[in-house]
Amino acid sequence: MSENKRLAPLFGANIDPSAAERDEPFRRAQIADQNGLHLITIQDHPYNMRFFDTWTLLTTLAMKTERVHVGTNVLSIPLRPPAMLAKMAATLDILCDGRLELGIGAGAYWPGIEAFGVEKRSPGEAVTAFEEALHILRGMWENAGGSFSYDGEFYRVKGARPGPAPAHRIRIWTGAYGDRMLDLTGRYADGILVSSPYLPPRGLARSNRLIDEGAQKAGRDPSEIRRGYNLMGVLDLDGADTPLREEKEGVFYGPVEHWVEEIVHLYQEYRQDTFIFWPNAGNEPLQIEAFAREVVPAAMQKIRELDGKAKL
Repeated sequence: MSENKRLAPLFGANIDPSAAERDEPFRRAQIADQNGLHLITIQDHPYNMRFFDTWTLLTTLAMKTERVHVGTNVLSIPLRPPAMLAKMAATLDILCDGRLELGIGAGAYWPGIEAFGVEKRSPGEAVTAFEEALHILRGMWENAGGSFSYDGEFYRVKGARPGPAPAHRIRIWTGAYGDRMLDLTGRYADGILVSSPYLPPRGLARSNRLIDEGAQKAGRDPSEIRRGYNLMGVLDLDGADTPLREEKEGVFYGPVEHWVEEIVHLYQEYRQDTFIFWPNAGNEPLQIEAFAREVVPAAMQKIRELDGKAKL
């Protein structure tokens, strides 16, 4: 892909895995599916007693939707052995007709992870284990129908017989902030998913540079790696009870026009091309519907007008 080319923007919404209202995740997924969003994603914090298990919930949402892609944002690799995760992902991808997106991370909250019986890893060990997981996931999928082995420091696969193969080439997204994780993203992953409060726009240039350098070392085209941004904030809706809060760096507040401007700016100036809306206003279903119906079409139109080179 030419450096002048950009990937067409994708838009999605977060589905909170809260168990407080059993049917609420399905309601939000249906809104996304029926209003043309490209993907829905779910965070993975199984040690939170108020949350459903992410993979189980993702599977049920996939069976209740038809078009929208479903993904993890991001799955904790220390709690999900990669060889088994490859089997799980391939199975779900087949069952949902090739709509799975797999976001994975090295582990963010170690007290919770340790409480589930996983031995704590140092930051360096966690990244090494994560790299091994990347190789195992692809190795299992690419050798479906044959045999696969891997001998790493943290993970070993001994003549596994992987299969069935996924319905499509599953994109792997990383939850990456540190230098080594960003380098791994550039070398091996298909995309990155970061959250705006933890990596405000001013930090995106550095993140992009490290991803690009990793890709170049691996002989990859950096422009083929998706840059996903979890947009957290409040969409101010006319006539709706939408409590606006004091604006903080990396958290977005404002009417439709403001969100459109921010997205276009992120796309044009910071190379972000995948936008996941994380509403936190207390009226999330209404927020998601307005994002899909009002923000996304307007942002797409403006991007088309400003960037005729985008592969839309």
